[in-house]
Amino acid sequence: MVRMGTVWDRTTDVLRGRAGILAPIAAVAIFLPSLVNTALSLGLKKGTPTAAVLAMVVALAVLFANVWGQLAMLAIATHPATTRADAGHAATRRVLPAVGVLLLLGLLFFLLVVPPIVMMARAGVDLTSQTAMQSMPAQLSTFVGLYSLILLIVLLFVGARMLLLNAVVLNERRGVGAIARSWRLTRGMTFRLVALLVLFGVVVLIPTLAVQSVVGLVFRLILGQGGQVVTAFVAAAAGAAVTTAFTVVAAAFTAQLYVAAVAEEDPAY
Repeated sequence: MVRMGTVWDRTTDVLRGRAGILAPIAAVAIFLPSLVNTALSLGLKKGTPTAAVLAMVVALAVLFANVWGQLAMLAIATHPATTRADAGHAATRRVLPAVGVLLLLGLLFFLLVVPPIVMMARAGVDLTSQTAMQSMPAQLSTFVGLYSLILLIVLLFVGARMLLLNAVVLNERRGVGAIARSWRLTRGMTFRLVALLVLFGVVVLIPTLAVQSVVGLVFRLILGQGGQVVTAFVAAAAGAAVTTAFTVVAAAFTAQLYVAAVAEEDPAY
């Protein structure tokens, strides 16, 4: 049985010994793309076809950069002898399969979201309105609410079972088969991983919002109303710095969880 306490202890050891290698990768592949995306969203004129296409291209580029960074950090955190160059080469080789699997899962998620949207559209609800929920008939509103709650719970449990997805894609050179492999490796850990995901989400959200609020307030006081764009950018950058740090922790934990799960399945690993 995989012990989460042992995994956390090994994660701490990885962060203590390899933070100097992990941090630059996170800065380049996670933090900087987030800044570019934020700057673009603040500078674009919304509602134009050009803006929509550019935003989509940048979002795809950010996705590739983020996945590449996560794969590289997983490589470093999984095997202590892995160098930064080795990790970069491994991530480059596996980034396309990893992104492909994520897009497939994203498509499946979209299909799950379609039914309530179709029902609301057929009921004549204006989906672009901020008061769409209030304008729905009572029965439809109840259905949408229950469906959304059930879907959230399902996604949380599935997300827990997919926690090792990128680690499998990277280390076992699998594509779509990584979905079933991750599902098997996390067998018996579902409720612990769900609790961990919820706790981690809260731990990330609170300091991120706190930093964004404090930094935004300080810059708003310094720059006044005329510096709203700069204030929004700096606040978003501060929040991105916090989430990037937690991304490093998540990558190290996931790598050590993968090592422990594989060792549990095959003690000779």
